[in-house]
Amino acid sequence: MQSSPSSSSRPDSTKSLPGAAGQDVSSWLVRCPNWVGDVVMATPVFECLRANYPDAKITALIRPYARGIIAGSPWFDHIVDCDDKSIKGLCKIRQSLAELAPQAGLLLTNTTHSFLTLKFAGVPRVYGYRRNLRRFLLTDGPAPQTDAMGFKALPMQEYYLELCRFLGMSVAATPKPKLYIDHALAAAGQQYLANMGVTSQDLLIGLNPGASFGSSKCWPAENFARLAELLQEQYRCKLILLVGPGEESIARRITAATNATIINTADAMLDLALLKPIIRRCNLLITNDTGPRHFAVAFDVPTVVLMGPTNPLYTSAHLDRTSVIRLDLPCSPCHKKVCPYKHHACMNEITPNMVLTTSSKYLSASAT
Repeated sequence: MQSSPSSSSRPDSTKSLPGAAGQDVSSWLVRCPNWVGDVVMATPVFECLRANYPDAKITALIRPYARGIIAGSPWFDHIVDCDDKSIKGLCKIRQSLAELAPQAGLLLTNTTHSFLTLKFAGVPRVYGYRRNLRRFLLTDGPAPQTDAMGFKALPMQEYYLELCRFLGMSVAATPKPKLYIDHALAAAGQQYLANMGVTSQDLLIGLNPGASFGSSKCWPAENFARLAELLQEQYRCKLILLVGPGEESIARRITAATNATIINTADAMLDLALLKPIIRRCNLLITNDTGPRHFAVAFDVPTVVLMGPTNPLYTSAHLDRTSVIRLDLPCSPCHKKVCPYKHHACMNEITPNMVLTTSSKYLSASAT
């Protein structure tokens, strides 16, 4: 459990909620999303909750691997690891929350399991989307929007913020994802880059070749290898390969297939906290459609996204400094973890030259 600076100076802000029988809420629990990118896209909700309840005690319940994303932020008084896949883990959550005594929980996940976790932990009121079996169990919440295809595809940020609107909170006119870096983390990022030979004058391009979702989101390693050569030939840039857990083999294939000089972070195994200052330092990020792209948005870093099997509507917000390269194919989006047709055309037919051309609009002014 981690505490943020004291909130004793905040003005009183307890509020009544729909279905709350007129009781005021002074202690919130937020069940954060599971996917890295979704956590970043949910940060406007964290900001909204803190703005509407500045004096409340707010606790984040989040997967242990993702806590670095929200570390250093002003939103939460406490952060509790969410390991709810075993009885032991559930008991640990209940023990951690017992002393915090949250009066209401906000679910940013869609499963019935996540609802049951909060009830097992003793949270008396739980709000979230009325989906699946839990629609009969929640204290209250909106129904998800639908269309002829089923659940309507919305930008995830708006999907999450609709919960705040339903609960009567005031939502900012132009909400945007945010991430925070404290002084110690900033210094650690700067030192890491310095150790890798990156100076403040260097044009630095990040390459993010992995995706925890599955291979269907991944652009071929040999394409990243060729793109690295093209970028270095044209822009005399430094390249940093961002490698997450389980992506070491992708990194090896890229570095083995290229003549470009690449900083390979596989050995360092950057955690999600240290990834923040690294991405913030990049002049451009070229990435599959996965979590780090949303870090770049939060830090206003120009981004080129290689998108294949996923629906672009889910991330169709804050694209003013983002270019999405996506082929209009009849089989896409399929949202399958592995290409069901084996050809993987949605990613394989995006060429290194296409990515170079798209990247040039962000790099021309910085070229050396």
